Amino acid sequence: MPTQKPTPTAPRTPDSSAPTDHRPRYTDLFRTPEFTPLFLSSAAHTAAQTLTGLALGTLVYDATDSPLLSALSMFGPSLAQVLGATVLLSGADRLSPRATLTGISATFALGTTVLAAPGLPLWSLFLVILVQGLVAALGGGVRWGLLHELLPDDGYLPGRSVFNMMSGLTQIAGYATGGALLTTLAPRPTLLLGAALYLVAAAVTRLGLTPRPPRTEGRPTPAETWRTNRVLWSSRPRRLTYLGLWLPNGLVVGCESLFVSYEPGAAGTLFACAALGMLAGDLTVGRLLPPTARRRLATPLLLLLATPYTLFALHPSLPVAALCAGLASIGFGASLVQQERLMALTPPELGGHALGLHSAGMLTCQGLSATAAGATAQLTSPATAMTLLALASMAATTTLALRTRT
Repeated sequence: MPTQKPTPTAPRTPDSSAPTDHRPRYTDLFRTPEFTPLFLSSAAHTAAQTLTGLALGTLVYDATDSPLLSALSMFGPSLAQVLGATVLLSGADRLSPRATLTGISATFALGTTVLAAPGLPLWSLFLVILVQGLVAALGGGVRWGLLHELLPDDGYLPGRSVFNMMSGLTQIAGYATGGALLTTLAPRPTLLLGAALYLVAAAVTRLGLTPRPPRTEGRPTPAETWRTNRVLWSSRPRRLTYLGLWLPNGLVVGCESLFVSYEPGAAGTLFACAALGMLAGDLTVGRLLPPTARRRLATPLLLLLATPYTLFALHPSLPVAALCAGLASIGFGASLVQQERLMALTPPELGGHALGLHSAGMLTCQGLSATAAGATAQLTSPATAMTLLALASMAATTTLALRTRT
C-alpha cells in the first residue's frame, strides 16, 4: 500500500496564480540544470516517432491500399493510451523519472526493430503498436511532470513552448528526411533508423539526467490511478479544460492522419508544413504574446486549428493543401494556454498525473479520430473525411466555449 497518497487539496485558482508580465527568456531555460538533456532526449525521441510513423504508414498503405489501416498504423498507438491511462498513470508521480524515461525509449527501440522485420504479419504489427501505446501512456506524465519540477512556476509555459517548437522543427526535418529516405531506400530501413534514434534518446536520458526520487511516495497501482483520475475529473473547470485539450485537437489530428491517402507521394510535404505552422503558433503564444492577450486567444486559436481543413471539400491542389495545413497548425498554440490553466487548477502533488492524463487523453482522442477519419475516407474520400472532422472540431470548440462561460 502507498505510504503517502496525494490528497485532493484545494487547487490553485487561475486568478491567484495568473501569469505576470515577466516572461523568462528561452536562454534562461537552458541554464536550468537538467533542462538541456531532457530537451535533447525528447528531440531524439520525437525524431524517431516522426520517421517511424511516416515509414509505417507508407508500409501499410503500400501493402493494403487502405486509408483506414494506414491511419491506424500511424496513430494506432494513441488508442492504447486510454488503457494505459487507467492502469499505469499513477506511476507518473511514483516512479524515478530517469529510469522510467530511459526504459520507455529503450522499449520503443526494441518494438520498432521488430516492426522492421520482413514478413511480419499485419496482426503482429498492430500488436507491437498496441504495446508501444501502453508504454507511451506513462511517458507524457513523467516527462512533463519532470519539466514542471525542473522549472519555476513562471517557466513552465515558455519551457513547454520550447519543447513544442522543438517538436515542430524536428517533425519538419523528420518528415522531409523520411520522405527522402522512403524514396531512395524503403520503409524498413527507415524504421531501423528510427530504432537507432530511440536508443540515442535512451542514452541521453540515462547519462544526462540525475537520479531523483519520485514526487510522491507509494507504489503505482491501477486502483491509485483510478482514484487520482476521479479526483482530477471531479472539478468542473478541470473537466472542461481537459475536454478542450482533447477534442478539438484530436479531431484535427484525424485530418492529418489522412495525408498519406490524400497525397501518397507527397505526404511528407503536408506533414512538414503542418509542423511549421505548429512551430509558428507555439513561438507566438509561448514567447511573443503577453499573458493578458494569450488568455483570450484559446478559443480563436482552436477555431483556426480546424477552419482551413474545411477547404479540403474543394479537393485543393498540393500547394493549397500544404498552405491550409500550415495555417491550421498555428492553432495548436492554444494547448499552451490550456495547459497553463490546467496547472493553475491542479494541486502541485498531482501535477505529473494531471499532465499525464492530459497527454494520454489527447493521444487517445487523436487515435479515435484517426480511426474515424480512416473509416469515413474508406466509405467516401480522404478530402470528404477531412472536411467532416474539421466541422466536428469547430462544433466542439464552440460548445465548450459556451459551457465554460456558464
